[in-house]
Amino acid sequence: MSDFPALSIGMLLFPELTQLDLTGPFEVFARAPGAKVHLIWKTPEPVTSDRGLRILPTHTFENCPELDVICIPGGPGQIKLMSDDETLTFIRQKSENARLVTSVCTGSLVLGAAGLLQGYKATSHWASLDQLELLGAEPVNERVVRDRNRITGAGVTSGIDFALNVIADIYGNDIAQGIQLQMEYDPEPPFSSGSPRVASAKHVEQAQKQMASFIETRRLATAAAGLKLRKGEFINTQIS
Repeated sequence: MSDFPALSIGMLLFPELTQLDLTGPFEVFARAPGAKVHLIWKTPEPVTSDRGLRILPTHTFENCPELDVICIPGGPGQIKLMSDDETLTFIRQKSENARLVTSVCTGSLVLGAAGLLQGYKATSHWASLDQLELLGAEPVNERVVRDRNRITGAGVTSGIDFALNVIADIYGNDIAQGIQLQMEYDPEPPFSSGSPRVASAKHVEQAQKQMASFIETRRLATAAAGLKLRKGEFINTQIS
């Protein structure tokens, strides 16, 4: 018999998610003793990531079990989710009784659009971090941010750091450290350019130019979601 209780972790799938936002934390979560990780979307058909990886859901909104942890990844498809009442309703419903409500990268903007980050500190990908303010959250420029039962991770690769923090919160540091060792998570990046704080001004400027149009599209979607929150215009779609 395991000394650890069963843990139900739900990770949202959606078209055009960034797969590492999902698969990095998934690898950590799946190694936790007693954990069951559910990949959830509206339908059981495969979901295609922004880079073409096809991922198969294990559950739909209708047959999703109760969740101890809910995790929302990010990616370009996040923009559509911010006005998707069915998905936002599902996230709100499953977050009500969850021990931890979490996200990676721009998944925090989806949590915000669902009204779950108002008055909370949170983080996101550096290029969209400031947009959290539009959703009533307090942006914090850190790799992982914890505020009460909300844990948010910054951009893409931070998902592993984020997930280890989640496991440490639930199981303790010893289990989390063991998982980190199993995964040989001991990064030594070849370049010091993984954050605007350490990257050259040239690379920051290039990245900003490359993403400018997309970030503006995301900002407009975030602003619309924020306006909806301020007006109290939640639409709760029935989830069977």
